[in-house]
This record gives sequence, C-alpha cells and structure tokens, in this order.
Amino acid sequence: MSTYKAIILSAGVLAAALGVAIFDARSAMAADSDKVERTVSVSATGSVIVEADIAQVSAGVVTEADSAKDALSRNSIVMSKLIDGLKAAGTQPKDIQTTALNVEPRYTQPKDGRAPTINGYRVINQVRLTVREVKRLGELLDQAIALGANQINHIAFDIANPERLKDEARKQAMENAQRRAELYAKAAGGQLGPVLRISESVAELHPMPGGRVAMRASVPVEPGMRSLEVEVHVTYALR
Repeated sequence: MSTYKAIILSAGVLAAALGVAIFDARSAMAADSDKVERTVSVSATGSVIVEADIAQVSAGVVTEADSAKDALSRNSIVMSKLIDGLKAAGTQPKDIQTTALNVEPRYTQPKDGRAPTINGYRVINQVRLTVREVKRLGELLDQAIALGANQINHIAFDIANPERLKDEARKQAMENAQRRAELYAKAAGGQLGPVLRISESVAELHPMPGGRVAMRASVPVEPGMRSLEVEVHVTYALR
C-alpha cells in the first residue's frame, strides 16, 4: 500500500471514530434530559392577628402673640412644663421626640380688597410620644392636656415585637404549603420529595376591626387588632 493510500485510510478511521464519539455524547445528553427532576411549586400564606401593644401619639402646644418673640417665649414655657411633667409621670426621655417647631405669621384679611397684613404670630411645637403600655394611653393623654397641651393628633398603634409574630406566620405558611404540595403530588400520581427552593413575601402590619374597649376611666381609646401575613413560595421535588 502506498503512503498516500495509508494516509487516506487513517483519516477515514479517525472520522468514523469522531462520529461515534459525537453520537455517544448526544445520546448521553438525551438520556440526561430524560432524567430531569420533576418539581411541584406552590404558594401559601400564614397569618397572625393580635392586639396592638404599643402606641405613638403627637402632643403639642400652640400659642399666639403680637410678636414672634412673645409667641415663642410663651410656647417654650408651656412646652417645657409639658415635657417635664410627662417625664415625672414615668415617660422615658427616649420616648419623647420633637417632630415640629413652627413659627408662622398670623394674617388679617381686609374687607376692602387690600393685601392681607400680619397682625401677630403663631408658634406650634409638637412632640411624638411612644407609649409602651397601651392601657396607659388614655391616662397619658389626660396628663398631657392637664400640663398644657392643646393639640393632640396622629395616634397610631403597632406591635412591639413583630419578628416573633412573623415566625409564627412563617410556620403556618410552610405547613399550608406542604399540605397543598402533597395534594398536588398525589393527584399527579407521584410523591412529594425534598424542598428545593423557598422564598417569602411579608405583608405589613395593618389594622383589623375589633379589640377590647380600653381605658374608660380616662380618655377612651381603642387599640384594635393588628394582622401580619407571610406568603411563602416553595418548590419541592416530585418523585
């Protein structure tokens, strides 16, 4: 056999070998695709409803005078009395925070159509109070009024330790997710395998109607209920 023919024969054998290798690789890939793990994905929620146990409220003093200096001086005297009195009654300094201090002109509107003129000044000083015992909120409002507050607004209720409630809601959500996934797996003629993926969405605390009647001995206040909801998205293996 000549050298030329030997080279051609060797090239043909190599090409055939490569063809077999490529075919085997494709066959392996097809076999792997047939073994792709089946899954079932579900979403479920868990919720916890509790009575609010912390409150925030704004209390302030509004004063007016002919000059800004006099209005501010009068306001400062009453506001100092208010803050000192609240601290003496048991409110912690960390639970009193100034949120507004406004000095603004007071206008007179002439009847003859002329431009308004300044006839005095108004000073507004507000603090936000955090009340860690909701049952004392009515009592605290009474004290604030007695100490000179003439402006109270923006009452809001919340939960002091929401993470504990989130954990309870998470447990409920996972139990609901597993129960739902098992139902789907059985309906599909399979069995539920291990968890492959978990993600969650947490809803903000929001007020619920109801709640006990509170603090009738002083200012009547209703703390109401708060609801927290967690949604989980879980993927299981399906056997």
